[in-house]
Amino acid sequence: MLLTVFLAIIFCLAITVLLISAVAFVQKKEFFSSAPKEARALIGERDRELFYGARIIGWTLMIMSIAVILGVGVISVWDGLRNHFTFRNFFLRFLLIFTVYKIYDMVCFDYFLLMKFHFFQYYYPETESALTGRRYGFNLKSQLLKLFVIFPGISALAAWICTLF
Repeated sequence: MLLTVFLAIIFCLAITVLLISAVAFVQKKEFFSSAPKEARALIGERDRELFYGARIIGWTLMIMSIAVILGVGVISVWDGLRNHFTFRNFFLRFLLIFTVYKIYDMVCFDYFLLMKFHFFQYYYPETESALTGRRYGFNLKSQLLKLFVIFPGISALAAWICTLF
């Protein structure tokens, strides 16, 4: 259980680095598919880097973050197989990691970074008009659907696949 909590924290940290590197350093419009349509329509392409080497730093951080996220998955499965986890153990491990991540996403990213600290709007000031006046982030229904339906389904599928080995 302690390993699962540790992996969930590492997963959240890796997602945070991924978000910051995509928004602040790489600044490619393609990375904002989860942003609201109104904000996406206002985002312009960034021809100039934030500073010299920003995109290289951003891509490096993104690749490292993706490697860490994949590592969390590999360690979760490997440890479970090594310890002869049952379907229930695998399911609870995956569900805990996804639930911690989604709650972290909803509280830290959507509420604090987007609504309180205006992190996204700092780097994309043209989106300010589309994001003002909201009390919470822009996709609460989608977030809750992931939290209560999609992630439990993915956890069950992954647990079932893991128990086949």
